[in-house]
Amino acid sequence: MTRPLGRRAFLTGAATAGGALALTTPAAPAQAEGGPSVPKQPPGLGRTGRDYPTVGGDLGNQNHSGLRQITRQNAKRLGGAWHVNLEGGDASAAQQSTIVTKDGVLYVQTTQQNVFAVDGRTGAVKWKTNVGSRRTNMRGVAVADGKVFTASGANIVYALDQETGAVVWQKQLLLDVEESGDPDGCDPANGQCGGSIGTLAGAIVHWDGMIYVGMQGSTIGARGRAYALHADTGEIAWIFWGAPGPGEFGNDTWEGESWKTGGAVTWMHPAVDPELGLVYWTFGNPYPRTNGSTRGGTNLFANCLLAIDAKTGERRWHFQSVHHDIWDYDNVMAPVLVDLRIKGRTRKVVVYGSKVGMFYVLDRRTGEPVHGMKEKPVPQDARQKTWPTQPFPGGRPFVHQQPDFHDTTRPVPYYPTGGIFTPFWDEATILYPGAGGGADWSHLSFSPHTGHLYVGYGLINSSYSNTNGGRVNTARPYGEYFSGGIVAVDPHTNEPVWRKEGDWSLAHGNGILTTAGRVMFQGGPDGVLTAMDDRNGEVLWSWQTGAGVHTSPVSYEIDGVQYIAVLAGGNGLPYPDIPKGDHLWAFRLGGTVAPAAAPVPPSKRNQIRVAAVTGTTTITLGRLWDNAAQAPGAVENTVSQNAMAPQHLEIPKGTTVTFVNPADNANSHGAASFFDHEFATGRLAPGQTYTHTFDKAGEYFYNDPVFPQSTGKIVVR
Repeated sequence: MTRPLGRRAFLTGAATAGGALALTTPAAPAQAEGGPSVPKQPPGLGRTGRDYPTVGGDLGNQNHSGLRQITRQNAKRLGGAWHVNLEGGDASAAQQSTIVTKDGVLYVQTTQQNVFAVDGRTGAVKWKTNVGSRRTNMRGVAVADGKVFTASGANIVYALDQETGAVVWQKQLLLDVEESGDPDGCDPANGQCGGSIGTLAGAIVHWDGMIYVGMQGSTIGARGRAYALHADTGEIAWIFWGAPGPGEFGNDTWEGESWKTGGAVTWMHPAVDPELGLVYWTFGNPYPRTNGSTRGGTNLFANCLLAIDAKTGERRWHFQSVHHDIWDYDNVMAPVLVDLRIKGRTRKVVVYGSKVGMFYVLDRRTGEPVHGMKEKPVPQDARQKTWPTQPFPGGRPFVHQQPDFHDTTRPVPYYPTGGIFTPFWDEATILYPGAGGGADWSHLSFSPHTGHLYVGYGLINSSYSNTNGGRVNTARPYGEYFSGGIVAVDPHTNEPVWRKEGDWSLAHGNGILTTAGRVMFQGGPDGVLTAMDDRNGEVLWSWQTGAGVHTSPVSYEIDGVQYIAVLAGGNGLPYPDIPKGDHLWAFRLGGTVAPAAAPVPPSKRNQIRVAAVTGTTTITLGRLWDNAAQAPGAVENTVSQNAMAPQHLEIPKGTTVTFVNPADNANSHGAASFFDHEFATGRLAPGQTYTHTFDKAGEYFYNDPVFPQSTGKIVVR
């Protein structure tokens, strides 16, 4: 069900079920149906048509195709043009590489560290080049100047010959010497100070003889940086550090020497405005991720959008969307560059933001907020050294910003809960948007026909603590439900227009493609690729690809025939059991290749995945299960998520289970089932017990009312 986003319905959160680019002439801008008139977009950004020449479609990451052969009226006639298993059917790895197409050839990577050139008409592999064995996320190549540029898990950037796949040059980045993580000084050769090395990440972007390469590792204390390399040689043109060193602008926003392990990494690809000569890059969260006690200050350039001189690496302006982040609200996304007509004036804007559930629409030249920005006071905790205010843009968020009992953000009982920017310390606290909520890192799309931005979002909570002493760190509480949907936002006002809620979170790589044929495409974690009406999200066609789709669909043309292509290979987040694979698909009108067999879809609930224990009818509270001894451990535990022994119990119907709080525990404990209210022990003092007979088959999650992060599951057969 899709509905206009009335204010009351939105606020209650009510849910329903369920470089120079060779491009063809774009479709003329059209008056949107019920929407704003959109000016012609800058030609320097490029346009997609016969080719889909970069991840994001063009340098502005608009993810829009100018092809119009596939329409709302005929989309139901789509069928498989061809299908190939790139890794021979290997389902051991997730895939995140979005396809790039050039002159009828598809270029794509796999996590297995292979780069492929594939005939776009037949699916035949033209060449395959291996770039190592150290696996990492691969999110897309750049194709330009007769070369294919790719990163590898070994932190090497390669330029491959576009025709043969042969290595033209290679450049080692994030040098291995950095792996020592020496906290006592900076290596003079590379400037790395402490922390972990991190890995290269994000799709590569090419413009005007330069390529732009990012990296990841903020969760392990890597000091972030953005690289620009000369495309002809691989030599480094400049490095921009996410956590500035002494004497650099922003270093004084880090307490002491916390900048050395500051995080602020660039794990998604940037956008480029050739007219302004600027590259726009998003920088991730600071380190430690949820403990701000050691890094007082705003922590620039963590949680920032940077406008950087594309040739020199000089900072032109920055905007920080979250000051002194402790919530994993890094808003890392591929920024979208759009020209809009607002109040009779054409504005060059960059759209930034995702996890917090609201967009920041900024002037590309200056960073000035287009719809205004208010620094509002937020709740404080001196132990976390929280910043007193946070920026809120004009307009409205596109998802609600606190847990809601009307949808899957309903919190697991007994946890402390709060809205966006609620601080926490030692108690695991449930917030929404969580680390997987809001829109996270999926590529959004801008359609010049509607004037709207389209993005997938997740309705997923997180529980946060400072992580000291093994406490919960941005965990998705066991037993909580997952879902999400798609929302259309009008960037002219920064107001949501419509939303379509459904069964699946669509925030982790589930990119959206819009087309001049007025059809939008998106895949889900269940492996289903969907074609929808761009006016309202109505489903026009769907297809089973065989694995979760966590890349962006693309469109290209050969001999006057429009194709849609996508790599379906699954993901590890937010559902740990997303079906994985290596399915490269192309579709066309009248295609005759049949869909793949449907895989087992992921669970819509955050499952406890340890093996079930049978043969016992006693659950010991506040203890970890000793697998070797097949018995409860001897020491009380109050911080883990699995202090129920056993955590996963399987029993036949009619069994009576005894819950016991051992006499030598120091604290009261309990067990209460949710959300079905099958049983509740109340608080049991040390030495007390409680029994319950299970007369109905089912799956029963329960947690400890005293230490609510500790969660168990009983399966009754």
